[in-house]
Amino acid sequence: MEAMPGIRLDVAGSQRFLPAAEVDALGPAVTAAAADLEARRGPGAEFLGWLDLPVQVTEQELAALETSAQRARENCEVYIVVGIGGSYLGARAVLEAVVPGQGPEVLFAGTGLCSEALDGLLLRIKDRAARLCVISKSGTTLEPALAFRFLRAHLQDHYGPDEAARRITVVTDARKGALRAMAGTEGFEAFVIPDDVGGRFSVLTPVGLLPLAVAGADIRALLAGAAEMREACRRDDLRANPAHLYAAVRHGLYAKGYRTEVLSTFHSKLTWFQEWWKQLFGESEGKEGRGIFPASALFTTDLHSLGQYLQDGRRELLETFLCVREGVPGLTVPADPPSAHATRRDRAAGRKPVASRPAGDGLDDLVGRSLDDINWKAYEGTRTAHEAGGVPWQALEIERLDARTMGGLIYLFEKAVAVSGRLLGVNPFDQPGVEAYKKEMYRLLGRP
Repeated sequence: MEAMPGIRLDVAGSQRFLPAAEVDALGPAVTAAAADLEARRGPGAEFLGWLDLPVQVTEQELAALETSAQRARENCEVYIVVGIGGSYLGARAVLEAVVPGQGPEVLFAGTGLCSEALDGLLLRIKDRAARLCVISKSGTTLEPALAFRFLRAHLQDHYGPDEAARRITVVTDARKGALRAMAGTEGFEAFVIPDDVGGRFSVLTPVGLLPLAVAGADIRALLAGAAEMREACRRDDLRANPAHLYAAVRHGLYAKGYRTEVLSTFHSKLTWFQEWWKQLFGESEGKEGRGIFPASALFTTDLHSLGQYLQDGRRELLETFLCVREGVPGLTVPADPPSAHATRRDRAAGRKPVASRPAGDGLDDLVGRSLDDINWKAYEGTRTAHEAGGVPWQALEIERLDARTMGGLIYLFEKAVAVSGRLLGVNPFDQPGVEAYKKEMYRLLGRP
């Protein structure tokens, strides 16, 4: 099925394990879940603002983001995004996938509590012009709050309090919270995280759009791709709606005992997108003893490690392939150069060195073929082998990675996890389990 131009969903690899009639039987439940989402009904209804984000970001909002980004690009070498979870994963996923690296270097802080990581970052920016973008609704989440304290002190040491304040942008709640109060007191530039959008659904708000604009991403194309996918994900026909069909297939397989989903890609620039996907599905579905565990693999690298388990391990895995057909089309297999030994022998015999001799590596049959084509054949071979080994699969096949297709993928998975969570009977928009570790950590630290 063509989800949108440039993105195709293939569910053929699930049919042996989940007959078409069983998928179609889930149609009414999927339709009901989607109707509740559109009507803003059910658990978590107050966090459904992401549904219409692609068509609701105004020209005025885009202009403000682009103006801030241009200012940052003019006076910094390194732009540090401070945030954790949904406050950075979406931006990093798009940044790694499609941003050409023409703007300031974008670094990330506050993603953990490792002293080595923070010290390394401080050393890396020691003599470089820097700006901070601090992202948090509350401003009190420990990891980014601590990183912000260290980094703000660094800016003040280098620039003094006034210029340091001009180099700090916050993305936070519109009215309340520590960051909002600090922005008012210190005069930090501020952008708003909408009240009705949770962190892991926030990449199409200033949370993701501002850092991406600074890095040089086409945020208008990102939103346009998400808007295209939004229309595709509103189709009534289950077989024509990519988010609904993906959700239905994985839910049907879950009911049959497939409890771990591996998002596999053959494209190295999608590894951070896999991390974003794992948070999106893990936090949305993993509740009340339910949900599919999200895992990831980078092929063909992991075929030489995890591949053994995927092929022959416990048969509770389902696999979603995320594949890109066109990477660097001009990168083709060259003819084997003449060996040094053969060249010396020809010269010693008074002969002109032969330009090419039979290859010792056995790859002459691949000369002239693009590496992208070979990689695609590796994907096709892998899915066939895994299916034969008992792993059902779906595939999202992408013609090429760009901002538009990334926007489409983001929206497809957001809509799919919302429907999937409702099918499971959980609230896909809260994360009560995340608070458990915080409570115990604060107790051990002696904090209230």
